[in-house]
Amino acid sequence: MADTQINYLGPIPDALTFRQSPNPWWKRLPIGFVVVVALPTLVAAIYYLLVATPRYVSEARFIVRASSQSQPSALGVALQGVGLSTTQSDAFAVHEYISSRDALLELGQRFDIPSILNPRGTDIFSRYPRPWDSRGEEGLYEGFNRFVVVGYNSSTGISTLRVEAFRAQDAMLLNQALLISGERLVNRLNDRANGDAVSEATIARDAAQARLSEVQQKLTAFRNREGFIDPTLAARESSSLIGGLLATVAQLRAERAQLAAEAGQSPQLPILDRRITAYEREIANERSKVAGASGSLAPRVSVYDDLSLQRELADRELTQATAALLSAQQDARRQKLYLDRIVSPNLPDKPTQPRRWIAILTVFATTMLIYGVGWLIWAGVREHSQD
Repeated sequence: MADTQINYLGPIPDALTFRQSPNPWWKRLPIGFVVVVALPTLVAAIYYLLVATPRYVSEARFIVRASSQSQPSALGVALQGVGLSTTQSDAFAVHEYISSRDALLELGQRFDIPSILNPRGTDIFSRYPRPWDSRGEEGLYEGFNRFVVVGYNSSTGISTLRVEAFRAQDAMLLNQALLISGERLVNRLNDRANGDAVSEATIARDAAQARLSEVQQKLTAFRNREGFIDPTLAARESSSLIGGLLATVAQLRAERAQLAAEAGQSPQLPILDRRITAYEREIANERSKVAGASGSLAPRVSVYDDLSLQRELADRELTQATAALLSAQQDARRQKLYLDRIVSPNLPDKPTQPRRWIAILTVFATTMLIYGVGWLIWAGVREHSQD
């Protein structure tokens, strides 16, 4: 007799198969991924999408150049990279001033900077002061520099000034005020350069002019005292007169010698002798006027020549000083700096900061990179420990 066999055709109970129910999906996520990537990205998304206060950006572009600056060559552009451009250093001087405490102090005389950087309703991580910032002048300076950025393009020489604020009008007004401060700095640099070069040349010119005027006064006093406009000319006139008298005496002596040879007892001989004696006495008198006596022209001519030489030297010195002054003025005009606005500060019509999605993606990419590097290190350590 055959045994009875019971066949069960239904589903097999889970208790007989020993199968466990699957864990929920959130339990299957790696804890490291959640902590390193998911949580920071979620926090960043909440902050940038729901909390972060929008900021307006006003931009301006300007160039600092000299009046004689020409278009740089390829070599000039290459040399700018090693700091051999004067206008580039001048532009950097403007940059440093814009981001300096002096510029902030000047702005503080026109605007309430703390109120501009901390309007009502601003989130605590964007405004000044943040929870960890100090409330003093140093903290205000550091907070102000978070909202002001100055850049420089070495290939074009154009500088860009970006000012952020929580109100569009504040961003534009601060940008305009900083540009005005930069222009004042350039004007002060020009005044200082002109004062150093032109003032020295002006002092030298004035000193030379004073010396020339002094010598001219001495020469005028000499002429009034001696009664001569030019004693040298008077001496030449006296010499010409003496020369004429000597010629007359020589002619009379020749006539007397001829008459004495032809008629030794002629009554004309005494007359000729008296005439010759009178001419010789006049010659001696004229010679005493030119030189030899205390009242002669010789010492007067010496004084006059000395004064004339002093006047000539002073006149040359004045000419050279005047030329140097003109050259210094021309150099100052050629080297004068200008801050030219290429693009004036704009009034933004919508906020452009912060860039929310770019910031979130940056946080996500950074944390993913950190997580990947950490996972590789952990995998290598675990494989090494198993070996």
